[in-house]
Amino acid sequence: MRYKLGCNLSYRVESETLFIFNVEVAELVRHKELRETLSITPDLPWRRYTVPDAKNRYTGVLAPPGDLSLSYSAEVDLQVHRADPATVDEMPLSTLPLDILPFLLPSRFVSSDRLALFAEREFSRLPKGHQRVTAICNWLYENIDYKRGSSDEETTADESLLKRAGVCRDFAHLGIAFCRALNIPVRFVSCYAYGLEPCDFHAVFEAYLAGRWWLFDATRQANLDGLVRIGVGRDAAEIAFAMPYGTMEPTGMNIWIERAHGGEPAQRTTDAISTEEPAPNAGAS
Repeated sequence: MRYKLGCNLSYRVESETLFIFNVEVAELVRHKELRETLSITPDLPWRRYTVPDAKNRYTGVLAPPGDLSLSYSAEVDLQVHRADPATVDEMPLSTLPLDILPFLLPSRFVSSDRLALFAEREFSRLPKGHQRVTAICNWLYENIDYKRGSSDEETTADESLLKRAGVCRDFAHLGIAFCRALNIPVRFVSCYAYGLEPCDFHAVFEAYLAGRWWLFDATRQANLDGLVRIGVGRDAAEIAFAMPYGTMEPTGMNIWIERAHGGEPAQRTTDAISTEEPAPNAGAS
């Protein structure tokens, strides 16, 4: 499926501010024929960095006082891998690639150590694998209210559980916390999400099962086979769409994603969905 997408961000800079932006489509094998443009106004020099494994793409710009705006647009063919969820198993810890192990640990917003007892009582007896992670998503959908304004950029997973409310970021952090507490490696994903209303940057998560990363969205707000990845990290702290270091005020934000001509729209599906290639020698199906 081919998508057109992008964002416009604007700011009023009060004092010299370093901005680190992470809004560009990740350069994945399954993101085919990516065409894109990025511009910053005023015309300032910027630096670029791509994380080798995750393929997160960061743009840094030092902005003087005044108005600053970023415009990004892209067109990409998203090719997903599908599988029967019943065939996607959890992996013994002893067989996990060593670079996966950080995604088992607590992190800034993912208090998996504090939620371990809860996760053990609630989910440990469920059938292991993709089906167990789906059951965790089902629990979140049924027990956590999707409520705008119920959290902020400092809210942690355990706080979201106590409030029983949150937005996509909080649903992802809670799902990650429960999975890590059960020794399932999980990472946070930021993306453009086809079907999300109103359109915004979306947060979901990926669990490492059967040798590859599989997508999950406990909010049920968008189509799994319509998620175009921007970045991945241990939690939201690592892949914010904008990280400003200075004094500034946001003045506008517009995000969009739509289907390009010549394809059928993405559908809600019961398939297991992955946009990652399997890890070498990981025994993926």
